[in-house]
Amino acid sequence: MGRSALLASIEARLAANGSVVLTGPSGIGKTALLEAVGDAAAARGELVLRVAGTETERWVPCSGLAELLDQLPETLTAELPRERLTGLPAPHPAAANERALGRSFADRSGMDHVACRLAFRGLLARCAGERPVLLLVDDAQWVDAESVHAVRYAVQRVGSRGVRAVVAGPWPDGLAPGDGGSTPWAPAPDALHLPVPPLGPDELAEMFDSYGLPVRVVNTLHSDSGGNPYLALALGGAFTDRIPRHWRPAPLPQRVQAVIAERLARLPAQAHETLLMAALAIRPTTDLLCRAGRAEAARDIRRAAVLGLLITEGGGIRFTPPAVGTVLAESADAQHLARVHRALAAVVPDAAGRARHRALADPGPNAELAHSLVTAAEQAVRQGSHRMAAELYRLAADRSPADPAAERLEWLVAAAETGANGGLPDLVHRAAEAVLAADATRAQRVRARLALLDLSGQGLAEMGEVFAAALVDAGGDPALLGPLRVRMALGALLNGASGLAEQEASGALAHAREAGDMAMEAKALALRANISLIEGRDDYVHDLELAERLPEPPLDGQMHTTPRYIAAYCAIAEDRLTEARAELLRMLALVERGSGEEVVHVLRNLSEVAARTGRCREALDFADRAMRIAEQAALSPGPAWYPGALAELAGGSIHRAMSLAERGLRASEQENDLIFQSRLLHVLGVARMRIGDVRAGVDTLLRIDALSSAPDEQRRGMRCPRVLRWHGDLAQGLVALGEVERAEEVVRAARAVIGDRARGAGVTGLLDRAEACVLAARGEPDDAVALLRQAAVLFERLGQPLEMGHCLLEQARIERRRRRAGAARKAAADALEIFLRCGARPWAEQARHRLARLDMGLQDASAPFGAVAQAALTEGERRIAVLVGQGATNQQVANRLFLSVKTVEASLTRIYRKLGIRSRSQLGSLLGGGLDGPGATLSR
Repeated sequence: MGRSALLASIEARLAANGSVVLTGPSGIGKTALLEAVGDAAAARGELVLRVAGTETERWVPCSGLAELLDQLPETLTAELPRERLTGLPAPHPAAANERALGRSFADRSGMDHVACRLAFRGLLARCAGERPVLLLVDDAQWVDAESVHAVRYAVQRVGSRGVRAVVAGPWPDGLAPGDGGSTPWAPAPDALHLPVPPLGPDELAEMFDSYGLPVRVVNTLHSDSGGNPYLALALGGAFTDRIPRHWRPAPLPQRVQAVIAERLARLPAQAHETLLMAALAIRPTTDLLCRAGRAEAARDIRRAAVLGLLITEGGGIRFTPPAVGTVLAESADAQHLARVHRALAAVVPDAAGRARHRALADPGPNAELAHSLVTAAEQAVRQGSHRMAAELYRLAADRSPADPAAERLEWLVAAAETGANGGLPDLVHRAAEAVLAADATRAQRVRARLALLDLSGQGLAEMGEVFAAALVDAGGDPALLGPLRVRMALGALLNGASGLAEQEASGALAHAREAGDMAMEAKALALRANISLIEGRDDYVHDLELAERLPEPPLDGQMHTTPRYIAAYCAIAEDRLTEARAELLRMLALVERGSGEEVVHVLRNLSEVAARTGRCREALDFADRAMRIAEQAALSPGPAWYPGALAELAGGSIHRAMSLAERGLRASEQENDLIFQSRLLHVLGVARMRIGDVRAGVDTLLRIDALSSAPDEQRRGMRCPRVLRWHGDLAQGLVALGEVERAEEVVRAARAVIGDRARGAGVTGLLDRAEACVLAARGEPDDAVALLRQAAVLFERLGQPLEMGHCLLEQARIERRRRRAGAARKAAADALEIFLRCGARPWAEQARHRLARLDMGLQDASAPFGAVAQAALTEGERRIAVLVGQGATNQQVANRLFLSVKTVEASLTRIYRKLGIRSRSQLGSLLGGGLDGPGATLSR
């Protein structure tokens, strides 16, 4: 799973009679790779000999060699003349051939090692004379030394004659790859050393497909396991009996504890101490550990990383799984832990961190200490450090004396609230359960339940039980009902029930005004404005203006629900991208210390703005940060994978965009999140069309319409073309399939929705481009080119260069179709220049392809087809497609190409299937426009 490139490297080395060493921590997949390599070699007819070392037999000389000898075929080790054994001592008279000699030496303690190696080499040389030999050695660190030497001697002496080895094991204890050197069990000095990397999120998701786990759980399993497949499977096993709709960590399986213990046992004592210090720090870095007295921290961290105990990213250290830190802490006594905390308190750079370590060094009840922790927690909240705040509030509750109990409960509630905003599910559940089990006030109970709701992210629709309990706890208190109904409105909106969402938002607004809660009033107004925008109504401006006149809500981890954020979101919908970017960057500066949902949403919008303004590298960077935070904080993946797919479509890889969109769509479906289902369907549909699968892309886009056309009267809120701009892409895809009248109706309907509004002018340009494709298909190229030029000018004014380049590509297609090679070439060259300047790699590749086809001449047989379609069709199929598209009958094609009519008919069936079309007229449309025309040059 996910090892094709690695397997290709191994096979290439073996084909050149070379050997390979695979290294990596336990569970990373070395054994699976050996099995795959062995199966492939056996299928080729090679002789495959396997041995796996065991710790209990590593001191038995030649034990591994004996296992290899037992696998040799009898026919290849027949009796040999005694003169072949001249000079080699025979252990006993029965050793009449090399096989017996080798086994005899393997069975005796007083062996001649030289004779043993010579005998093994001779046997392998005989075997190689018949067919290539492949030695597979697993867990090489446990193979006895004599067997290692025998394998090495044989490979070095007869490797050129077809004897090769693939050997797998970890790096030697106390040595990391960065320290230099090689493995002591390498089969040859020139053996290719290949570290087996962790699985990526895509590969791990594929591995878990058959387990029925929610995508959100699998995403977190990737983070916790560091991509180690064994660890991921072991951690995921705890969820096979219960699949939660909202994420909560499961108890640590026993076999994971065993893996952690085995890996820790391979580290020296000094490295243990370094890792313990890292486990007790809230944001460990190598520099922090060095300043705390761990002079060899860098070396210790490298060794631990080789063993798979942790990963380093962005200068920080993260244990994989996180339970490594727990195991380390539990292995130390209280005095030892206190010493480490005091050492860390002396070097951490922030006051909140120092307060935390001082508290952890003093575990007893202490009212003064508890209050100082609360003060530090409040400061951390103001700075946006919600994880730190949650930890400090939890510590304050732990250090608080039993009386007064109300204070302790209040701090537990605060721990749950800040923990939800910081993505700490385990802490939130423990704190909320403690509050709900105690004599808490109604307000405290509701706030604890609200924390659980916030923790669910996009899965609010699945939290009916929590909502019901919160309503009971709230009674008729407007101060409690206001925030609760805001969450109910969000849940309805995510479920596509915008009418119900508006009702709940209006109810929350009334409760907030009754309670005099201006912060909640501002949020309710902002939410109602967001709903109006999604529905395509202009009254969102009024609600947003009212919200912005109120005092700005405090930084409470919910930035994405504030008027400030919604105003930036509206600016994006209105194509005021420069203004939106500046405001979003200011918001990012306020929340960058956080690790929760608000950070993901700010980064998501920054990535989208960057993609639309042609900053492709920036778009990829923002999206990557959003995806990493969502994974590590166990947040809903859909909102993070959407910008990832969007950014890849603009400046990365279209296939990667498809993968992210498919995974995000699956996650959003599981959480019943129709908002991001629609957005991800849009990206997925465009990506499918851009790789040439126009029919599948169009069908995908039509699913958006099905979502927003549900029979429920409340679901009417995903049709606004300004917010989700898929209508023009659908129309272009329909033109590519020859469904011109249907495409024209899509454009007409979308224009009717947006009217003549000045806001969101960009969507007008998108529809102009789609209409130009319709005009070109109807034989009106002059009007089509004029409309494209008008759209290009609009996009240039709006600062959207990729859309402008897309218009130029469409213009090049139309000009080429009417045999105006110079104009077509200039439009394509201008588009290429734009795409190169923006770093839009997929677009630049397409522009290059268009220019290459123009340089080949308009009459080239392959010219009408895009790059992907050319790869899909054989040369013969392309010739048939061109002739049929030009109007030739099957008989005429057969006569022209010297084929039978039956062959032509069969070829047409394959062509239709590959191109996603159904008729000769559609093929003619593709011939005229090209697959890299209307249906394949789609944006965003």
